[in-house]
Amino acid sequence: MDAIVARLFKWYDTHCRELPWRSTRNPYYIWVSEVILQQTRVAQGHDYFVRFIERFPTVESLAEAPEDDVLRLWQGLGYYSRARNLHAAARQVVSMGAFPRTYESILSLRGVGEYTAAAIASFAFDIPKAAVDGNVCRVWARLFGVDEPIDTARGKQMVSEIAQTLLPCTAAAKYNQAVMEFGALQCVPKGPNCEVCPLSDKCVALATGRVGQLPAKSHKTKVSSRYFTYLFIHTDEALLLHKRTGDDIWRNLYELPLIETSEPLSFDALLQSCEFAQWRTLLPGYTYKSCVDGVKHVLSHRLLYTTFYELLVEEPLPNPDGFVVVPFGELDNYALPRLIEWYLENKTEKG
Repeated sequence: MDAIVARLFKWYDTHCRELPWRSTRNPYYIWVSEVILQQTRVAQGHDYFVRFIERFPTVESLAEAPEDDVLRLWQGLGYYSRARNLHAAARQVVSMGAFPRTYESILSLRGVGEYTAAAIASFAFDIPKAAVDGNVCRVWARLFGVDEPIDTARGKQMVSEIAQTLLPCTAAAKYNQAVMEFGALQCVPKGPNCEVCPLSDKCVALATGRVGQLPAKSHKTKVSSRYFTYLFIHTDEALLLHKRTGDDIWRNLYELPLIETSEPLSFDALLQSCEFAQWRTLLPGYTYKSCVDGVKHVLSHRLLYTTFYELLVEEPLPNPDGFVVVPFGELDNYALPRLIEWYLENKTEKG
């Protein structure tokens, strides 16, 4: 076992990437980086991390900020519940008087799970707790030939026990970083270069021809489909936006007026729909300008089939309850889902 860790450390010393959250023991910085890197590639997460820390350099500054400011800075990363939880947990930390310094107390923060708590505890305080993410599961499942699906309680427990058993008590931070980096760069999900792997002679998956089959999973998550029709209602100077208030992943983000149906809406069907009736009375003078259809947007467990209809309106814009009139020059002040941001950017570029 010690030989495996020694080889990992040697590999890590040569191949580790220089990242800003690795050169600090500040638990706040480490926490922010871990939350950003959930469901986000390092290359993309790096710039978001830098901007986030520049805007909120301390946990106190994050706690004091309005949620809209936090969501706007998060725009484009997706999974906005991460930002909301981070913001709420920052207020927890401030109420505690200092950042918690034990695994259990870190785990008590809103939105912090076992992996994130272990990562913060080990990276910031060298607490000997193994951090087990997808990269770590893949490394140990292949190396030790774990057949149990890692998306089951037993499979997770088996991998976690291996990771904890191998962890050297005096180098928890380096150990966790090394295993995660090894999974990210060397023991990758598809087509790993096993010929140059420093652990190839000890890998059960390689010896039994199962590198492509491990780690095993019991099932794939079912993806549901939804059909969105957005109305880009605007004048030459401003547009209408609506703030989502429902309990979903886009809560408190701003979007264009939305009609959700069981199937895509043609423009003729839109005009005949009950959902469009309120707009028909509010828009006495409009010109149908364009349509962008067939847009697929993939979310966690959901596939959105989206159509955008552009309606140019005579002054002034209507302002029904729940909607805001936003000058185009002030769009940067509103946090938008990436789908809406993409559409508006595309319209702006094309004029």
